[in-house]
Amino acid sequence: MPKEFVIGIDGGTEGVRVGIYDLYGQQAGMGITGYKTYHPHTGWAEQDPAEWWSALVNSVQQAMKQAGVAKEQIIGLSLDTTCPTMVLCKEDGTPLRPALMWMDLRAHEEAELISRSGHDALKYNGYGKVSPEWMPCKVLWLKRNEPALYEEADKILDFSDWYTYKLTGRHTGSISTTTYRWYYNEEEGGFPRGFYEDVGLGDVFEKLPADICSLGKLVGPLTQAAADELGLCAGTPVGRGGVDALNGMIGLGVVHKGKVALITGSSHNIYSLTDKRIHAKEIMGAFPNAVMPGLQLVEAGQSSSGSTIKWFRTNFCKDLEYIAQQKNVNVYDLLNEEAAKIPPGSEGLIVLDYWQGNRSPHVDPNVRGLISGLSLKHSREHIYRAIIEGIAYGTDYNIRNFRSNGIAAQEVYAAGGATNSPLFLQIHADVSNITIHVPEDNQVACLGSAILASVAAGAYPSIEAAVANMVRFKQQVVEPNQENHERYQLYAEQYRKAYPQFHQWMWENTSINQFELAGSVK
Repeated sequence: MPKEFVIGIDGGTEGVRVGIYDLYGQQAGMGITGYKTYHPHTGWAEQDPAEWWSALVNSVQQAMKQAGVAKEQIIGLSLDTTCPTMVLCKEDGTPLRPALMWMDLRAHEEAELISRSGHDALKYNGYGKVSPEWMPCKVLWLKRNEPALYEEADKILDFSDWYTYKLTGRHTGSISTTTYRWYYNEEEGGFPRGFYEDVGLGDVFEKLPADICSLGKLVGPLTQAAADELGLCAGTPVGRGGVDALNGMIGLGVVHKGKVALITGSSHNIYSLTDKRIHAKEIMGAFPNAVMPGLQLVEAGQSSSGSTIKWFRTNFCKDLEYIAQQKNVNVYDLLNEEAAKIPPGSEGLIVLDYWQGNRSPHVDPNVRGLISGLSLKHSREHIYRAIIEGIAYGTDYNIRNFRSNGIAAQEVYAAGGATNSPLFLQIHADVSNITIHVPEDNQVACLGSAILASVAAGAYPSIEAAVANMVRFKQQVVEPNQENHERYQLYAEQYRKAYPQFHQWMWENTSINQFELAGSVK
């Protein structure tokens, strides 16, 4: 009998990755194709769904060729995408305009209006300000600013909904995307209609998918048209997927309470599952059934982590490029080697990792990064290590918030760019006094989607069963150094004290800069 495989699709910010996996989680092939992001105005970010589809076709064909498997061996596929990335389209999926990406911030006025509504739905925002990234803000902007297109639209879909329609010909929503960023609550009857009516979107429901599916549910067979383009078999089962980071949790095996998923990249995304219905300041959620039935998802995040380190390398380490090339190593290898020699606390430096504001726990876009404690003794490597430590203090702050709200946070399961740095992982473990596990396959979103595909295809009876067979971790875990942990406590406390003491000054400084920028534009 031929070996069976599943396909996991990850529609990310910069492109789509397609992984082919066997039923034990071994990757057989990977295809990667980029697509463009367009910025018509400051703060705007749009993508062309036609480019999404052509990128998907190309990536599937790449992955199939690399894997060397026959299309008949593919028994299922599923997907994840960025969220909320919104598409206005006709019934047949034809887009009426470019999609508004998750990072698009044009709906700031609509976000303020929704924040002032005072509706109970704001509990999912930690009773704080609503981000213009969220779905109702984007849709309300479209209704107010492009009313003709809004009226013409038969459907308003998230990226994953659109991909799923293109694959199956069925309009469905995902429990993952709708619960995570659309205010949907399955346990309380679905969409909070009163909330939508209060903010001027009472007519939106006729445009939204009516069938909200759980993760891994069989949506339908792959259509003949899609199969012909992708080079797969018509009738292949397609499982419902959802949000990229949440499928990444599944690919990390975080499907039970007590674990923390740390998904790293340009930013840090911090997630955990609990059986408690927690709605608290400084925590996003709890989102019921968004990942696993019967469990609530809680979220925190740091707006700038990997992007701050990249900023430092780009602006202050150009000379190391030549040295790294001569030694055939990465610039980060050189930085990490030197930074590892510096004691915990970077000899008195504390960095506030607010280069792009603070997402959690303060939800404050108007603060900025700060380096405190500089002296003539400090070197480039001190600042590099202090940036990593500042990011770790921020992660620790959010884990502490989880615990103070009754959310068990016993171990961290990490994926993404930070896992390529042993120093980065060790500092995180030391600051939080927590064990960190790293998966063998770092493409956790693709793997999570492949797991959902295996469930939809009937290869496994549940997500938990598939995870048990398909997710594996490196044997060596990152254990905290107790001596280092003790040394870090005073610095971490100083980090936590800084926001209340300096945020007002930061607001004023940011305001001055924005005023001067506005004047220069005039």
